[in-house]
Amino acid sequence: MNTLTLAKTERIDVRTSAPAKQLLQEAARASHKNVSEFLLDAGLTAAAQTLADRRQFLLDEAQWQAFEAALDRPVQPKPRLQKLLREPGMLG
Repeated sequence: MNTLTLAKTERIDVRTSAPAKQLLQEAARASHKNVSEFLLDAGLTAAAQTLADRRQFLLDEAQWQAFEAALDRPVQPKPRLQKLLREPGMLG
């Protein structure tokens, strides 16, 4: 997502401590950005990394074959899991 070409119509407010603000200001200056640009860039990078493994995963040929084999395996009964789901837990 290119944040430079999209209209900036939304606002995010962040509260922080004085030392954290100072650290962010120093890092922003070192990156030749203002604090908003620095936080937005860092936040978008972190968000993309956090979500990457939930959207796409890459497998080589051997890993793909093993993955397909696992998906194609017949369902095996799991008595301990059935018992766990049948009985009430600690919280009710």
